[in-house]
Amino acid sequence: MKILMVNKFLYPRGGAETYMLKIGQCLAGRGHQVEYFGMYDRRNTVGNQAKQYTFHMDFRGTSPARLLYPFKILYSLEARRKMTAVLEAFDPDVVHLNNINFQLTPSVIDAAKKGRALVVQTVHDYQMICPNHLLYNLQEETVCQRCVDGSPWNCAKFRCIHGSRVKSVLGALESCISWGRHSYQQVDAYLCPSRFLECKLLERSPIFRGKTRVLRNFIELPAAEAPSRPVGAAPYVVFAGRLSVEKGVALLAQAARALPQVTFRVAGRGELAETLAHIHNIHLEGFLTGEPLTRLIAGAELALVPSVWYENCPLSILEAQALGTPVVTVNAGGMAELVEDRVTGLLLKEATGDCLAETLKTALADPQLLARMRGACLERRDEMVTLERYCDQLEALYQRDFVSESGEA
Repeated sequence: MKILMVNKFLYPRGGAETYMLKIGQCLAGRGHQVEYFGMYDRRNTVGNQAKQYTFHMDFRGTSPARLLYPFKILYSLEARRKMTAVLEAFDPDVVHLNNINFQLTPSVIDAAKKGRALVVQTVHDYQMICPNHLLYNLQEETVCQRCVDGSPWNCAKFRCIHGSRVKSVLGALESCISWGRHSYQQVDAYLCPSRFLECKLLERSPIFRGKTRVLRNFIELPAAEAPSRPVGAAPYVVFAGRLSVEKGVALLAQAARALPQVTFRVAGRGELAETLAHIHNIHLEGFLTGEPLTRLIAGAELALVPSVWYENCPLSILEAQALGTPVVTVNAGGMAELVEDRVTGLLLKEATGDCLAETLKTALADPQLLARMRGACLERRDEMVTLERYCDQLEALYQRDFVSESGEA
């Protein structure tokens, strides 16, 4: 099977890129032909034989070309033209879309639907139904459904994108154009990492009915034995992630102040690092990856994921559980789907610092509960979705939907 992966970035940069590159590599290892379309960048690690890529857009740069970005991010004729060239040269059976908005725009959907390929999109965030991607208003610091229940122009009204009126207007306009051109109706199947996200799509529009599939994110399982805790090591709880408002860092700070006897070890970086630096029982570990991060999480009594926005299917939860570390998270969004309360972790009744502190205090005073939850996490590790299992499901979906679309079944 010939598969064209489409994403605005074609090098390891974030979760969507890691996802695309890993499944592309896995599918290629199974004998499929895989090519990639996106922006040109000297850091690109994959590409296409036609050597067609869109012009690199750096929103943080100072190039005069930035003056044209507002027009390109609404509907990119360049992306449609170059995508068409790749399709004509490669003639794929499947076009698998990932993050396409702004730098590529849904113009690539229009190009894809002119060919014979099945068009599939993995929905990594809420961008199609919320111009700021989060269903969370950073200015009001609260979850928000105004654009789901009403018009995308709410994004402009409430300055939902970085607090900027201009950026928010452009985000709202891009959304209106995409919906107005019926771009999203042309996709054959949407892959959702959580049932929560699937429900939000269906809540937004009937065009998604019959097109959604829930495929949980895959993880790379650790070695058969999780790293052991150092003998005599002081107990601690851990937070690993971006130090930003939507990740619940304020809740973390409140809980730490309320529990001065508990050690909080924090791995990550972000704009709120300085806020945590002044709390004596919070130990900032900096940005960690690989074995140092694995050992930090595996040695914790509990892993904290107190996000105040509707996380989709956070790998931080899956990775902690795979290491045998129970997770404390908010009973909302896709997070609640990954934790069985008092079995593989604890679900907060409220997204508040007081609730987090009380939950931690109760759990840390109950070593038997902690041991049971740790055991349950390890027992369920073999049931988790690995990359190979994920690609098994992906191949079946490609084939089933491709056969159905071609009229052969």
